[in-house]
Amino acid sequence: MELPLLLEMGADAFPDRIAIAGPAGSVTLDELHRSAKGSASWLMRQAGDKLVYIGLNGPAFPLCLFSSGLAGRPFVPLNYRLPDDDLRRLLARTAPAVAVVDADMMPRVAGIEGIMAITPEQFSLHASEHSDAQFSSAEVNDTAILLFTSGTTGEPKAAILRHSNLTSYVISTVEYMGAGERDATLISVPPYHIAGISAALTNIYGGRRLAYLPTFTPEAWIQLAKQQGVTHAMVVPTMLGRILDVLQERGEALPALRALSYGGGRMPLPTIKKALEILPEVDFVNAYGLTETSSTIAILDPDDHRAAIASDDPMVRRRLSSVGRPLPTLELEIRDEAGIVCAAGVPGEVFVRGEQVSGEYLGRSALTADGWFPTNDAGWLDGAGYLFIEGRLDDVIVRGGENISPGEIEDVLREHEAIDDVAILGLPDNQWGERVAAAIVLKPGKAASQDELKQWVQARLRSTKTPETWDFRDALPYNDTGKVLRRTLKVEMAKALAND
Repeated sequence: MELPLLLEMGADAFPDRIAIAGPAGSVTLDELHRSAKGSASWLMRQAGDKLVYIGLNGPAFPLCLFSSGLAGRPFVPLNYRLPDDDLRRLLARTAPAVAVVDADMMPRVAGIEGIMAITPEQFSLHASEHSDAQFSSAEVNDTAILLFTSGTTGEPKAAILRHSNLTSYVISTVEYMGAGERDATLISVPPYHIAGISAALTNIYGGRRLAYLPTFTPEAWIQLAKQQGVTHAMVVPTMLGRILDVLQERGEALPALRALSYGGGRMPLPTIKKALEILPEVDFVNAYGLTETSSTIAILDPDDHRAAIASDDPMVRRRLSSVGRPLPTLELEIRDEAGIVCAAGVPGEVFVRGEQVSGEYLGRSALTADGWFPTNDAGWLDGAGYLFIEGRLDDVIVRGGENISPGEIEDVLREHEAIDDVAILGLPDNQWGERVAAAIVLKPGKAASQDELKQWVQARLRSTKTPETWDFRDALPYNDTGKVLRRTLKVEMAKALAND
């Protein structure tokens, strides 16, 4: 099954259902389908074998996504926030290709050999010019999406997502046209992230209209949610924290909002507890997934959230910091360094297998011989099958042969009334191999000394888990999907430590 069929099914059954709501007006499923066929017809006449997207969130994104599939060309959304040299290098790697580029970003990508760059307005014009033409879809290219990794440890890799991977995920997790006619989803995650792609696919298939927020601020998010009567949304943890702060400061509510999913980074326990208090009628879902798995592979559902917050059992309450249980269509295991499956409660590396799992990059596959994908995430399962993620394997601190989870220490420190944000990481140490280090952001008007915070951690965890190095900062560095840039902190803090 190919991605365009998800749109075609909706357009055939509910042609007048609104697909996209935007400042320029609404687009129905039928109109989006006709436009996608028109732009695909034009695209098939052009040189190149890919369709690239460089721009903000907006109606042009789902049009490009479905057009590329109809034209039999891989869709390649690129991170426009990259420095110019990095962006141009990635774009050159996609050549020959047609690139749909926001007008104000055109100068950044001009003159790259093999790239035909046009604006979203020009692409939409081609769609309207060819929308009435007799359309015959191209021979299917099995590769639906190419997504470049962040490249924090080297040259970015291009992850391959095939039509079968993505459609398997959509069909197994979404009820076909199951949304109400008034339902709307607010999309504020970046278009070059797997969450942005899966949001477009799942909501079109489910019949829920898309409301795009070009750039995130909590004020703009709340305004759009109210204007569009948004019922569903997905955010990263840093977004949720800022949205809650503004709602609380204004004393406002979001009466239409029924479901809010979050993912992309570790959710601080105080933030989700605050969310459950401020938005008690909202169903919260923690969704854990990776690019290579076509999005979500485990969820902590609304009932899990409510059961955890209401329970007196510490093991049940602890599940609020888990990512829930694996999807029933997948297999998931925790394995140790020898590849042996770990018992409940024993940490190791998360492995996953299933039809939605790609685990493939241009030029190589990361899958084992029997189809398992090693995620490079450290985690463990409790006795009831709830998955706890401790971070990337290379983020785990190894002190004197003991593996220490940064997240466990971060959760303890976040319970301190003076701490606004925290990141725990390992720094080189001649005696122990690595030492535990803390980067701390204090709340405005609050104070806490290094000794006070040490005692706070020691009273709740073993002394070996107490940070030895402390760095008080105004803010922590984050990427745009809500993940703290630990490697940036490591470099900065290691350099400071060496100079002491």
